[in-house]
Amino acid sequence: MIGYLHGVLRDKQPPSLLIEVQGVGYEIEAPMTTFYDLPAVGEPVRLYTHLAVREDAHTLYGFSKLSDRTLFRALIKVNGVGAKLALTILSGMEAGLFAACVQAGDSAALVKLPGVGKKTAERLIVEMRDRLADWDVSGAAAAAGSGGGAAPADVLDPVEEAVSALAALGYKPADASRMVRAVETSGLGTEEIIRAALQAMVR
Repeated sequence: MIGYLHGVLRDKQPPSLLIEVQGVGYEIEAPMTTFYDLPAVGEPVRLYTHLAVREDAHTLYGFSKLSDRTLFRALIKVNGVGAKLALTILSGMEAGLFAACVQAGDSAALVKLPGVGKKTAERLIVEMRDRLADWDVSGAAAAAGSGGGAAPADVLDPVEEAVSALAALGYKPADASRMVRAVETSGLGTEEIIRAALQAMVR
């Protein structure tokens, strides 16, 4: 098992990134909460990782915070929740906010995430309430309302890149476009646009 990678960030196109470690490039899938914390391309980076092994693919997932990896691993143990949906959930909500929703039994907030219907939301609450009972959610409200923290991405069209990234995370293309165009995008980078769109969705 690969526990973490420490190398140089070579590319970041949500939800994928490339880290070079001693001459080897590792392709990693990461939630948007991790992209918000990434340095500029060419800078050193360290990510906690989870390796998912299937018959047809080995996929490496990366997280800037250990708590995000912990939540990811808890999510994929829930019946009907695979790695892709877990990544989408972490992209749509900060870990603390998700834990707060589970502790409060707030299924209405969870069903706003793509791929999470009423039954899945209820299953998440039932199966994860005990696992997240001791999770510190004191900063959840602040995380939900925070609008900054991301550096603009080096892309030609941040709006289209944001739409593509949201589609890759599981949103229907039409919904992704609607979400992006519903927020003020002037002067923002791709990651900032995605963050604003996701925050507007869960309010």
